[in-house]
Amino acid sequence: MPAVPPGLRERAPAVPKRPAPLSPHPRRRRATMAPDRVRRRLLGQPALRLSGADREILWLYALSRIAVWITAYCARWLFPSTPDAHDPGPVLAPFERWDWNHFLHIARDGYFPYGGGPWQSGWDNREAFFPGFPMLLRAVHVVVPDWTTAGLLISLVSGAVAVLALARITRLHLPDPDAGRRAVLFLLVSPCAIFLAVGYTESLFLAFALPAWLAARQGRWPLATTLAALATTVRISGLFLAAALALQFFLCVRTRRDLRPLPWLALPALPAVLYSWYLHSHTGDWMAWKHAEERGWYRVFHTPWEAWSHTWHHAFGHAQTTGYGFMFQAEIAAMLIGLLLLGLMLRQHRWPEALYLALSLCALGTSYWYMSIPRATLLWWPLWIALAARSLRTPRFHSLYLALATPLTTVFALTFLTGRWAG
Repeated sequence: MPAVPPGLRERAPAVPKRPAPLSPHPRRRRATMAPDRVRRRLLGQPALRLSGADREILWLYALSRIAVWITAYCARWLFPSTPDAHDPGPVLAPFERWDWNHFLHIARDGYFPYGGGPWQSGWDNREAFFPGFPMLLRAVHVVVPDWTTAGLLISLVSGAVAVLALARITRLHLPDPDAGRRAVLFLLVSPCAIFLAVGYTESLFLAFALPAWLAARQGRWPLATTLAALATTVRISGLFLAAALALQFFLCVRTRRDLRPLPWLALPALPAVLYSWYLHSHTGDWMAWKHAEERGWYRVFHTPWEAWSHTWHHAFGHAQTTGYGFMFQAEIAAMLIGLLLLGLMLRQHRWPEALYLALSLCALGTSYWYMSIPRATLLWWPLWIALAARSLRTPRFHSLYLALATPLTTVFALTFLTGRWAG
């Protein structure tokens, strides 16, 4: 066969490469990115750098705060303290309810003002509340003179940090660009979401706990345990988080070099030890916070079946007024949701999250009766991720959740803002 002349070889046209097919929609093009690549990018994302998805989360969060304030405004005018009132009362009065008074008294007066303590009759058992939120409240009050405004500001900023961290954690599990927004939406429209907007500890705890979990997923163990320690200053649930972090750490160990951060795992227990020591120095009781819960909130140990029986009796046995009976029904529903979620985590072999949930359910389900379990659902971040995953698989689930949760969210918010909360 004759050779091709050099000139013709140079002029021979190159065979064009076939371009790779593109997704018709830019958002779907992002969704086609390999899950491992998405996770690597999220794990390496700087904590303080906001992406476009993060800004969307903050916009959604801001809208939800506006909704809370609209509800609070309506509650003042439609449900005054007396039926014949002509003045709706102070603007911030709807937010000054229940546990907020304990945090205010601790921040303003301390745990044992004027020599008072549990040895006095009528004592408010304030030592049941860990010092993280009251200490921060007192610090913010130096700049913000009004106590209630200071507490609301703490929850506002903490909630923003929490939803950003939740969205990033969700995207680690579900590399769909809409997954993080859905998880945050389900959290913000959950029945007890009002407690993320008032001067309570849920927002502040999540602002420490969720970034701690994200840092653990990134292998940044000193940061993770430090944030978990700060979470422990806010709620005893920080110790449950510490246990989950420890299990996550050992599951990630591959070589002896990976064990170097091991001493950091003890750090989250330090705030609980220091607080117990402080209470012991004033009361002579190392478990004074636990005994305060027993006196004030009937958190005396009972077997799980006894706790279930007592709660069921008060929910459906007409032993309480209708308001309290409804709240006990909500406690039972929240416990069942927690048990289902625990089963899902075990089925998916997500052992650290399962441990966190198991410890939480054990603590909440072994008192005389169930109390504050609906509020505790706010702290179960695997729940919001699981709901987001289900909504991505079943498009109608998104609408179903909003249709069922929105009226409950409104009812629970009005119940709290009007002083009728009982759980």
